[in-house]
Amino acid sequence: MRKVFLGVLVVLGAGSGASAQVLDLETCLRMADTANLSIVNSRLDVAVNKSQVSSYLTARYPKITATGDYKYNAIIPGQLLPAEIFGGAPGTYQAVKFGVPYVFSNTVQLQQILFNPQVNYGISALKIQQELVEIQQRITERDSKTQVASTFFNLQAVNKQIDFVDSNLVNIERLIGNMEAMEKQKMVVQTEVDKLRINRLNSVNAKQTLLANKDQLEMLLKILIGIPEDQKITLASDDLVEKSILVDGNTINYPELELVGAQIRMNEAEKKGNNMAYLPSLSFYAGYNYTYNMKPEDKVRQGIPSAFLGIRLDWTLFDGMEKYYKQKVTKVTHMKLENQEELLNQQLHMQTENAKRQIEIQVNSLGIAQEQLKLSQSVYKQTELRYNEGTVDSNDLVKASTDLQQAQTNVVLAYVQLRQAELEYLKNIGNVK
Repeated sequence: MRKVFLGVLVVLGAGSGASAQVLDLETCLRMADTANLSIVNSRLDVAVNKSQVSSYLTARYPKITATGDYKYNAIIPGQLLPAEIFGGAPGTYQAVKFGVPYVFSNTVQLQQILFNPQVNYGISALKIQQELVEIQQRITERDSKTQVASTFFNLQAVNKQIDFVDSNLVNIERLIGNMEAMEKQKMVVQTEVDKLRINRLNSVNAKQTLLANKDQLEMLLKILIGIPEDQKITLASDDLVEKSILVDGNTINYPELELVGAQIRMNEAEKKGNNMAYLPSLSFYAGYNYTYNMKPEDKVRQGIPSAFLGIRLDWTLFDGMEKYYKQKVTKVTHMKLENQEELLNQQLHMQTENAKRQIEIQVNSLGIAQEQLKLSQSVYKQTELRYNEGTVDSNDLVKASTDLQQAQTNVVLAYVQLRQAELEYLKNIGNVK
C-alpha cells in the first residue's frame, strides 16, 4: 500500500508568516527573472564583460605620465677622455668628472599608439566575447526558469496526491466507524476491522511522506524565486497542472548552436590576430624634462630644460616559429568546432523530435490513466456497497481501495509527465518564457 503513494515521488523529485503568498506559474517565473541568483549572476557576467570591453578600448587613447627624481651623487661620476683634448700627449687618457652633487629632474611624457594590430584584434575578440556571455546568459535564464516550472508542477502534483489521500482517509474513517459499530453488535469479527485500520495507517504514512516531500519542494521553489524561507506560500490553482503549457511551440531557437557559432567566430578572429602579429606596431611619443643642478659649496644652481618627440617602430622579425604553431593550433580548433556544431545540430534536432513524440506518448498515457481511474472509482463504489450488504469480505474492499489509490496516483503521474514532456520540448527549442 505504501508503495502506491511512493511511486509518484520518483518522478516528483526534490522543492511561515501569518498569511501564505498565492503563486501561479507566471508569477513564479516573473519573480525568478529578478530574484533567482543564477540569473542575476549571469547578468552580472554580461555587465562585467561590457566593462572589460570599455577598459580595453582605452588602449587607443594617449597615455600621459609624469615622473620626478631626486639624485644625490656622493661621488661625482666620471669618464675617460683622450688627453689630447686638453693638450695632453696623444694616446693617453684623462679622467673627467661630469655633473654636480644634487640633481632634481622632472619629466612629463606622452605616448600615443598609431598602429597596433594586437589592439585591433583584442577589440574584435572582446566584442565576440560579449556575444558569448550574452548567449550564456540566455541559456542560464532558460535552464533556471525550466527548473522553476518543473518544481512548480511537481509541487502541484504532490498537492493533488495529498487531496486524494485525504479523501480516501475520510472514506476509510467512515467505514471503520461503521465496522466498529457492527463489531459491537457481534455482526463482524475484529479481524475485519483491523484490516481497515491497517489500510488507514498506510494512508496516514503515505500522507506524511507526501507532506515531507511537499516541504522540500516548497523550500526549493522559495530558493529559486527568491522568497524568504519562513514565508508561507500556496499555489493559485491545483488545476493548472492539467492545462497545457504549449502556448508557442513553433518558434525554434537553439542557443547552444548560437554559442558554438560565436566560438567559431572567435576562432576566426584569433586566426586574424595571429596573422596581424606579423605586422609592426607604430607609436608616437613626446616629452618635456627639466633638470635642476646644485653644488652649494660653489654656489652653482642651474636648471636645464629639454624636450623631445619621436616615432617608435616595434617589429618582431623572428619569434622562434611561435606564431606559426599558434596558427596550427587555431586551425585544428576550428575543425573541432565545426564538427561540434554539426554534431550539436543533429543532437538538438533529435532531442526536439523525441520530445514531440514523448508528448504524444504522455497524452495517450493520460487518457489511459483517466479511464483506469473511472473504472477504479466505479469498482470501489460497487465493492463498498456489496461489502455493506455483506456479500463480499474486507479483503475485496481493501483491494478495491488499493486499486483506486493506484489509479489516482497514475493520473497525477500522467499529468506531471505530460507537463514535464512539454517543458522539455520548450526547453529544447529555447522557448521557455
